[in-house]
Amino acid sequence: MPPTSLPPSAPDGPGPLHRLAALAHTAAHPSGDSCRCAGALVGVLADRDDGTVVRHGGLVAKAHAPGTDPEAHRARLALAAHQDVGGVFLPPVPLPRTAPDAVGGRPVTVWPYGPPVDPEDPGAAPWEEAARLLALLHRTPPPPGWSDRLPDMRAPEKVALAVERMRRTAPDHPATTTVLDAWGTVPDGPATAHRLLCHGDFHLGQLVRDTRRPAGTAARSEGDAPWRLIDIDDLGLGDPAWDLARPAAWFAAGLLPPEVWTRFLGAYQEAGGPAVDAEPWGRLDVPARALTVQTAALALAKSTAERRPLDEVEEVMIDTCARIAGHRTG
Repeated sequence: MPPTSLPPSAPDGPGPLHRLAALAHTAAHPSGDSCRCAGALVGVLADRDDGTVVRHGGLVAKAHAPGTDPEAHRARLALAAHQDVGGVFLPPVPLPRTAPDAVGGRPVTVWPYGPPVDPEDPGAAPWEEAARLLALLHRTPPPPGWSDRLPDMRAPEKVALAVERMRRTAPDHPATTTVLDAWGTVPDGPATAHRLLCHGDFHLGQLVRDTRRPAGTAARSEGDAPWRLIDIDDLGLGDPAWDLARPAAWFAAGLLPPEVWTRFLGAYQEAGGPAVDAEPWGRLDVPARALTVQTAALALAKSTAERRPLDEVEEVMIDTCARIAGHRTG
């Protein structure tokens, strides 16, 4: 998706979005050279409560969510820059020397721009490549001395936050009880003692091409560039089954074709991924149910706030919650 233009500045001065754009400009042109970036390469890629991203040329600047824990954020950022995960994550770019480390109270980071998965070409989605990246991440031990430094990955926490948001926003929606009943089948606390490196919020939107040109090599085309994971906000230690939970939930709901799920899971297992064993659903069942609840809860919260009916996909997730609640498998 091409970036959108920045809105006009407020009369009393530039707001946080414009300050983030200024940081991106400075990072892209550290020597102060005149900007010759094409208009299509400058603008807002995302502007949400949980993250605002502005592109300028070959870089993007991100303002992370308000209330981000500073210590956990620094640990996650440092891990993404560590050589041990260099083949998994797109690494951050150091902030310009004169740049603030926060905008509007939100921590900011700078990253190389990477072309994302094309939402208009689902047949070309890199499921196998994603599975291999996750397997590599899960197999990578925390760097020496980091086990006590890294925070927990946030996937389970985000499910609980989504449910609470639904309770606040859509308490009277007729489907809220269905989602809460499905939530009741998800046991409290971790189901395993696994403490491995996890992304914490994996979906195809967290993949980009790494088009940077390694020193001493020829330029490579976008199609030849390797895929890398992005978004460190939920990165940490935990049960790696949660990183497979969203595709598993889509498969269980009938939204992900069986052959695609088989390719994804097979590639993960072939790459030595430790999240599952010979009976994958023994490890995936609880996280997949939880991600179904999260998706449905957010759908109810957003559709209620926007005063619109549920769309077809959202209805499928509500129906899946009804099936989960009916089986009471927790």
